[in-house]
Amino acid sequence: MIARDRRSTGSAPAHWNERLEGLSWASILQTWEWGELKSSFGWQAARVNSEAGLAQVLFRPTPLGPLAYIPLGPAPSTGERLGELLQEVHALCRSRRAFTLKVEPYWSDAAPESALLTELGLRPSFQTVQPRSTAVIDLEGTEDDILGRMKAKTRYNIRLAARRGVTVRPGAEDDLNTFADLIDETGRRDGFGVHPAPYYNTAYRLFVPQGLATLLVAEYEGEPLAAIMVFAFAGTASYLYGASSDRQRHLMPNYALQWEAIRWARSRGCRLYDLWGIPDEVGLDPEPYLEGEVPDRGGLWGVWRFKRGFGAQVLRRAGAWDYVYNPVVYAGYRLLHRLRSGHRD
Repeated sequence: MIARDRRSTGSAPAHWNERLEGLSWASILQTWEWGELKSSFGWQAARVNSEAGLAQVLFRPTPLGPLAYIPLGPAPSTGERLGELLQEVHALCRSRRAFTLKVEPYWSDAAPESALLTELGLRPSFQTVQPRSTAVIDLEGTEDDILGRMKAKTRYNIRLAARRGVTVRPGAEDDLNTFADLIDETGRRDGFGVHPAPYYNTAYRLFVPQGLATLLVAEYEGEPLAAIMVFAFAGTASYLYGASSDRQRHLMPNYALQWEAIRWARSRGCRLYDLWGIPDEVGLDPEPYLEGEVPDRGGLWGVWRFKRGFGAQVLRRAGAWDYVYNPVVYAGYRLLHRLRSGHRD
């Protein structure tokens, strides 16, 4: 069965998420709520629900025609049925006249499913959306066990924040404007793009009441210093959005936030905490970057210095792959991307 209308009524969201949670490759970006979030900001979600598995496909209009995208999916019922599931996805994409499908699987590049992608007609993409490499914290054991796997400096900073009076509390809807202000400040300071405030507001209202996310706010003497939005699904928590002020950074509020996020994730039954995004060079060859100086190259290198202190394991996923329905239009899209980015592929 192909579910093509994202406005399905009744208990469709609960049924979708329940089935997704039982599959091996269940990502928060394949939940019903994620499709609704993206559908509020320029995409349209459609869903394939069959015996072969699940796939949430996002469609976006471009000047060259519709582009289809599966974020951290699909979720086949078994690896052997991946091809069958993709055939159903292709039927959906062709019915929408998409010129290409971008797939960013949730599984690792070492998984058997990764070897099937080329056989199934996909090609490595020239463009990625989600970070291919990430750092994942093992949440098994006691809190002391988790702290013991961290670097000494990270443990020190977590405790320092508490000693100096930093407190962390769950955020409410009233805190969303503060979160948006902090996000804007962070984007300006660190030089990266951010979503508009309504995006985070919508994410909060879709995920938090369902128990699928939390907003955590770090304060000092009542003044918000930093905040993060963390999601949880199918045993994995994911740190997707974070922001901090330049004020009182010596109080280490970001360390306090991550520790409370770890505790929240454990309370939700999560076994893993995905810190979401590190330099792909680290994913390719972690060993040289686990200790010592971190290259001063900007981008994700600064966050790697922070994230590696939590004792996280490096994971490299399968990356972005394209399936081309219209080679001429795809070539034009690729050329347009190259011109806009100012470099060759």
